[in-house]
Order: sequence, then structure tokens, then C-alpha cells
Amino acid sequence: MSNEKNRREALIYHAKPQPGKIKIVPTKPYATQRDLALAYSPGVAEPCLEIEKDKENAYKYTSKGNLVAIISNGTAVLGLGDIGPEASKPVMEGKALLFKIFSDIDGVDIEVDTKDVDKFVETVKMIAPTFGGINLEDISAPAAFEIERRLKEELDIPVMHDDQHGTAIISAAALLNALEIAGKKIEEVRIVISGAGAAAVSCTRLYKAFGAKDENIVMLDSKGVIRSDRGNLSEEKAEFASDRKIDTLDEAMKDADVFVGLSIADIVSPEMLLSMASNPIVFAMANPNPEINYDLAVKTRKDIIMATGRSDHPNQVNNVLGFPFIFRGALDVRATGINEAMKMAAVKAIAKLAKEPVPEQVNIAYGETRLTFGEDYIIPKPFDPRLIAEIPLAVAKAAMDSGIAKQPIEDWDKYKEELIRRSGNDNKVVRLLHNRAKVNPKRIVFAEADHLDVLKAAQIAYEEGIAEPILLGKKETILELKAELEFDADVQIIDTKATESKGQRTLYATKFWENRKRKGVTFYYAKAKMRERNYFGSMMVEVGDADGMISGYSRAYPTVVKPVFEVIGRASNVQKAATVNIMVTDKGPLFVADTSININPNAEELADIALMTANVAKTFGFDPVMAMTSYANFGSSNEPNAVKVRKAVEILHTKHPNLVVDGEIQMDFALNKELLQSQFPFSKLAGKKVNTFIFPNLESANITYKLLKELNDADSIGPIMLGLRKSVHILQLGADVDEMVNMTAVAVIDAQEREKRRKAKNNQ
Repeated sequence: MSNEKNRREALIYHAKPQPGKIKIVPTKPYATQRDLALAYSPGVAEPCLEIEKDKENAYKYTSKGNLVAIISNGTAVLGLGDIGPEASKPVMEGKALLFKIFSDIDGVDIEVDTKDVDKFVETVKMIAPTFGGINLEDISAPAAFEIERRLKEELDIPVMHDDQHGTAIISAAALLNALEIAGKKIEEVRIVISGAGAAAVSCTRLYKAFGAKDENIVMLDSKGVIRSDRGNLSEEKAEFASDRKIDTLDEAMKDADVFVGLSIADIVSPEMLLSMASNPIVFAMANPNPEINYDLAVKTRKDIIMATGRSDHPNQVNNVLGFPFIFRGALDVRATGINEAMKMAAVKAIAKLAKEPVPEQVNIAYGETRLTFGEDYIIPKPFDPRLIAEIPLAVAKAAMDSGIAKQPIEDWDKYKEELIRRSGNDNKVVRLLHNRAKVNPKRIVFAEADHLDVLKAAQIAYEEGIAEPILLGKKETILELKAELEFDADVQIIDTKATESKGQRTLYATKFWENRKRKGVTFYYAKAKMRERNYFGSMMVEVGDADGMISGYSRAYPTVVKPVFEVIGRASNVQKAATVNIMVTDKGPLFVADTSININPNAEELADIALMTANVAKTFGFDPVMAMTSYANFGSSNEPNAVKVRKAVEILHTKHPNLVVDGEIQMDFALNKELLQSQFPFSKLAGKKVNTFIFPNLESANITYKLLKELNDADSIGPIMLGLRKSVHILQLGADVDEMVNMTAVAVIDAQEREKRRKAKNNQ
């Protein structure tokens, strides 16, 4: 992707369909005059009077307790430097987005137009009554230290400068685990810190809190080693000044056990790495390019334990593992600050998670058979759904134990359940899909690539590393559209009607005819059909010239299904193919079937559809909890449609007793856990969160998923085809670009799974 194209896409993302990345939405009813009278005048006076009596009531009657201000003056924004408060706003909005999706905290960005420490502090103090916490961001040192220190002293709400403490907390967790693997003690190791800014200072202070010794620490800035005999040192640099008579990074690295880089790219050479002690620990965290290239480092030292700030290497030191969850825990006990005990508790919780069995969802997201604690896994992954349940809990306990919690938690099990409900981690299924596909991209045919949106989806899939596109369509049109999109990659383009593809058409026609000659297909028919993209593309998949195909953007579903069934066909053990849509909702991902194929399946077919849908859920790392839906509940009707659902459940209970499935059941009972528990406590679904829904017929399933999509603005991934011999998936007519990219990822993952099964079978 060209820099100019990347620039344009970033600008469009932030500008369309409406400017910015966050908005405010009401949390209370507002439809009637009564609602408005309660929301504003005269009803609003009552909570005002209660808060006047006791300011703590603001947490009871307003959003204060879940509201964090993200405040910057734009003096140290990312790698851009001092770009000013207005220019920092997109970053602060982005931070608000991360707060919301990772910990359900409402973040409000505030950009302060001053570099004066006193004015900045005074401004934040004056607006502090609005918020439950203050996240300082992108403020240059040394002002950042003074601002945070004063605000922590003068406010009674949590205050944290994430640039300082976020990296410190995550890297400290990684360091504790790396030292354990290396068989070293933090009190004894020699540590080199490259960089002397806010993050470096905070990291070093936290390492010391865990036992690192001053005499074993060497810190460097742009001038070299910070020595005690060097003049004009700031208070923070003086704190870490070394008495050793060394000046350069080369000298500091000799016999060092740990290198922590918070500086610039490519300043560590292989020779420096070789001069370090055995089992060296190297955290090269400069972004986007680390202090030493990861591949070069692991090639140079086989005994190295390495972390970077990048997601494409093991052990990413990512602040998102920390700040959303630290503030979550602090807010939930109304902590008056974020103290060392709370930060250390977060470190220990993060370090501990890396040693525990990894959820299958995380293994799937990262394409691993099984992530286990070791050199390449010393800190949890950002996708890990356990983060929300463990880190806030540890932080909240530390706040209580250290005496700064105004609202102690009494029922920890209930609190943990609340955290899991808040998390939104289940809603990260789209990122999970993309990440999983990138691990092993496959060749995917785009059967309608001469449509702009389809080609755009193919471009994104290629540039994101999700798939290797094969483009079918009129070559001249595709080349024109590629130029318009600046899609300059050399990818395969096939015009199925062009003379140059005649040989391939003939080969495919021959194979198609041989497979279907006793089913009414003539060789003439076969040759004619190979000029059609869906037949040609399906044959590419059938003979192994491609790994998967997506189609259906411009044509009605039945016309696309027919060639797929004729060429690919059902798997040998499947009676009926079906489809499932993954609906990404506020309640997490919901698996909905059958949305596109079977008009009125019987009980046996419904049971088969349920089993195939359960396997899809498992493929994406979710344990299926399945409701067989109906207009009736558990025998309340003997009408045929209710009876067939009941029979399907009986089949599943008999043949698959370990599957969590029940019905027939109405949708409201399936979705409302408390309602189901109160009325039908005998059900296998009682007390569980249902995530998979099997509908009695095509009509109900199709209407439901489209209703969810349009009314609730839920993302839809699908229809995912179930029961075919190969990875072919058919889009809904007019699918948008994002839907097509997601379906491309599905096709890749489907192909990956089939490849795994083939290899496993061959190895038996």
C-alpha cells in the first residue's frame, strides 16, 4: 500500500460517515413526555438535591462513576512530537474507543491548550468533578511527571499518565516471567535502559519496586550513559545516574542480563547482543521499528528471550493489556487514586495469566495449536477474554487492601460475572477472524472482481495479509478498477470468456463432464458453463487451483448456489447443506441458522443443521450453547412445527448428550437468562448464556438475522456455508465491502481447517 493511499484511507476512516470515532448515546428512555420530564425539568431537580446533600451521590445518579477524561496538551503525540492540542484529538478519541471496547468505560477526550504546568493542573482540577477518573496522555517530559504528581496529590479520583505507567506495568509483567524462564533473580540482574523519557523512568521505578537494584541499572539518553558526574541532569535522570565509568551503549551492554529499549530503531548491534550474559532478556519496544530487528536478534542469540511493541512478533508489550482494566478496577471501588499497590497487583495478575492454560479462542485467534508459557509467550495476548475478569479484580482488591477504596466489593463472584458481561471481548470476533486468517493465507477466488466493491474487498484482503486473491471477470475492467483503487499488486486475473483462458476452460469442462455425465450433463453443456464465473471458479477450487471462493455480490442467491452444488457438492456425511450467520451484537456473537438454504427442514435435518452450526461455533473458539427456537415452550403446543423442533431436540439429547442444547423454546426465554431460570429451571440452558439459535424454517431464520442487522446495527458475518466438500461461500446480494472482507477471512479459515483435517488423516 502506497503512503499516499494509506494516508487517504486513514483520512476517510476518520471523516466518514460522520467525523470522529466516538459519540454520546442516551442510556434512559426518552420517548414520552413523562420520560423527558424525568430526564430534565422538573424531575432532574431531585437527584440534584440529593447530590447537594452528599457529593458521593453523583456516583449513584449520574454517569460519573464510569466516566474517564482522556486529557492531553498534544506535546508528545505518538512519534509525531509537539503537534498541538487540536492535532492530538484523533489519538485521544482513539483512546476513548479502546476504553469502551475493552472495559466498557466511557472516555471523553479533552485537549488543553497550554504548556504551562500550573495552568494545566488548574484546568484539570476545575473539570474533575465531572469524571470518575483522569487518564493523562501524550504529555512531554519533564512536565508530565510534575502534572501527574500534583494531580494525584490534589484530586481524590484515579489519575494515571498511561504513557508512563502502561508500558511499565506490561513490561514489568513480561520481565518477571522472562526472569523466571531464564532462571535469574531481579535483585541480581544487570539492566540497561535505553531512553530516559516518561515511559523509561516509570518502567525503571516499577522494576525497582519489584526488587531491581540501583547499582545494577544503567540508563542512557541521546547523549549516552547518564552518569552521576554529568552536569545539568533533570531530577528524574539524576535518580538513575550511574557511578560506573562508562559512556556508550556498547559498554553498558557488556555482561548485561536485561535490555529495555524505549528509544529509537536499530541502535543495538548483533555484537552488543553477543556481549550480553547468558539467556539475555531483550525488550526492544521502539515503534514501529525496534532497537534491533526481531529476526536478527533471535538469529544472533538462540538463548534470547525477546519482546517488542509489534503485533507481528511474539511477546508484544501492548498497553491495551493494562489501562482499560486498571481504570475498570479503580472505578468499581471508587478508588481515590491509582497507587503503587494497584499497579503492582496489575503486574502480578498479567504475569500470572500467562502461566495458566490459554482459552481455545485465543489459540484460534493466533493460529496456534496450544499457546504455553515459555520464551515465546511471556505475557497474555490482547484477545485473551480473561483479562477483563482478572486484572480489574486484582486492582480493586489492592485498592481495598491499601485503604483507598470508597466502595468496597463484598461479593467477588458477582463482581467477576459483572466484569465478564461488561467486557465486549466476545464481540471481538471480527478481529479474531482476520487474525486467524493471516496466520496462513489461502488462495481465494473472487468471482465478481469486475465490480468495484468486490475488487476493493479483494484489495483489503490482500493488503491485510488475509488471502491471496484470484480475480475473475473482464480483464480490461478489472485493470481499470485496480488503477482507480491504486491496487498495484501483481495478482492473478482470469477472464473466463477470453481466448487466453480457453485451455483452462477445456480442462475444467472435461473434469466437470466426467463427474456429471450420468446426471444429464453433456460435454457441450460443460464447455458452455465453464465460460460462467461461478462454474469456472468452483472448478478452480474443486481441482485445487484455488483454496476457496466467494461469490454472490451481484446475483440472486439461488443462481449462485446451483453451480456450486453441481461442481462442489455436499460432503459425504452430509444430508443437507445449510448456512449460518454470525451476528455481532451487544450480547456477543450469536450464531443463527439456517439462514439461506433449507425452506422447511424436518426434525432429522434440523438436528444435522444444529450439529454443523455447533462445529462452526467451536471453530471460532466459542462453546455452543444452543436454543432450538419455536413459538412454543417445552411441549406447550402439539402443532406440527413445534413438534418437529421437539423431536430434533430429542434426537440431539439421545445421540449427543454432551451438547448443550434445548427446546423447543421461545426467543425471549432463550435470550433472557433470568427469565428462563425462573420459569424453566429444568432446561439444559438454565443459567447459561445462549449464543447459538437454530430456527424451525428458512423464513424465520432469514427474517430474524436481517432484522437484527438493520434495526440493531449488528454486523453480520455470513451466510457461512455448511456441509460442502470445499470452501465456497456465497454472499448476500449487495453485501458491503466489510462483509465481503469478513467472508474472505471465513473462506480462508474454512480452507485452513480442511487442510488440517487432510494432514491429520494422512498421518494416521
